[in-house]
Amino acid sequence: MKYVKLNDEVRVPVIGLGTWKANPGEVYQAIRWAIKLGYQHIDCAPIYGNEKEIGQALHDAMSEGDIRREDLFVVSKLWNDSHAEEDVLPALQQTLNDLQLDYLDLYLVHWPVAQRKGTVLPEVAEDMISLRELPLEITWAGMEQAQKKGLAKSIGVSNFGQKNLQNLIEKAEIVPAMNQIENHPLLQQNDLIDFCHKNMIAVTAYSPLGSGMHDGDRNLIENPVLKEIADRLNATTAQVMLAWQIARGVVSIPKSIHMERIKENFAAQNFELDDEDMKKIASLDEGYRFVDGSAFAKGDYSTGSIFA
Repeated sequence: MKYVKLNDEVRVPVIGLGTWKANPGEVYQAIRWAIKLGYQHIDCAPIYGNEKEIGQALHDAMSEGDIRREDLFVVSKLWNDSHAEEDVLPALQQTLNDLQLDYLDLYLVHWPVAQRKGTVLPEVAEDMISLRELPLEITWAGMEQAQKKGLAKSIGVSNFGQKNLQNLIEKAEIVPAMNQIENHPLLQQNDLIDFCHKNMIAVTAYSPLGSGMHDGDRNLIENPVLKEIADRLNATTAQVMLAWQIARGVVSIPKSIHMERIKENFAAQNFELDDEDMKKIASLDEGYRFVDGSAFAKGDYSTGSIFA
């Protein structure tokens, strides 16, 4: 198992199981398979609608001796409608109840936007709250309390750009330990990753293999450059992409509900790319987002861009 160390000395397994779009009725078995195959890192969020089933899978895995709690690394996220400082701990407690856990290993602010309490996804501008009215540092103060109370061993953010991170670092008591961002060969975000690493903030790549929303030549699994590298290494294109992230010091959380793919993704730790491979993959960057944040484009974020 390979790890990335956070700024608080906590170690994160470099390959985790993502659960976004893993439907109830499917995610339980995926979790059980993953743990039996050696996974320790499980990435969750309440907005995914499957934390109760994940919690049952984690409970059963521990009860049956597949893994100990201290060997698990469980991540979840604060949804946008609980950004008020007084809402952070209740939201976290609900997640802990659903996951049947006493603490999280890492708790993230899911998006740098705020919504009215009870809003799942915004439908009108009034569902959003301006960051001038509810600044991110207010939310972060609630996150800091979660860590101080031992409900989350580490705290971080997700989908934050350099400007939002810089503003938060300047005002925070605790520097975020992690920034989880969309990251794959078509969206490499090298400047942001460099900024994070210089500021002792680790990076996790979600959608590291692209997304099911791909079209045409943006299907990374069929990308000819990646396939050429994969053929030479006797690997799959998915393994090449994950090995590329490991070489960059980036954690990855590929999602799958299929045992063979879960196993295949985990085995990416066994492959190493050379400098020529890294250059070929670097040439694929086109700044293309599969997840563009358009669902939240109904309010005034006071930053100019959701990813600022």
